[in-house]
Amino acid sequence: MGDLELDRSRPIWKQISEDLARRIDAGEWAGERLPGLVELSARYDVAVSTIQKAITHLKTTGHVRVELGLGTWPVPPAERQQG
Repeated sequence: MGDLELDRSRPIWKQISEDLARRIDAGEWAGERLPGLVELSARYDVAVSTIQKAITHLKTTGHVRVELGLGTWPVPPAERQQG
């Protein structure tokens, strides 16, 4: 994830959200929980609040589901299409 070159002229949370969405669509983390907020913030070298905003956006778009106390899980593309 450290290979993402962030464009400082665009919202960082949006770029991270787009990167995570691409990875989810490609099947990364299929059947697995996404890394935690602290781990993602370290990987992207951003604040935890930036990751939280990206995850909130992914939840809105249906890319992830958040289970309190259990973590954030990817929603496969086929499952999102079923609505």
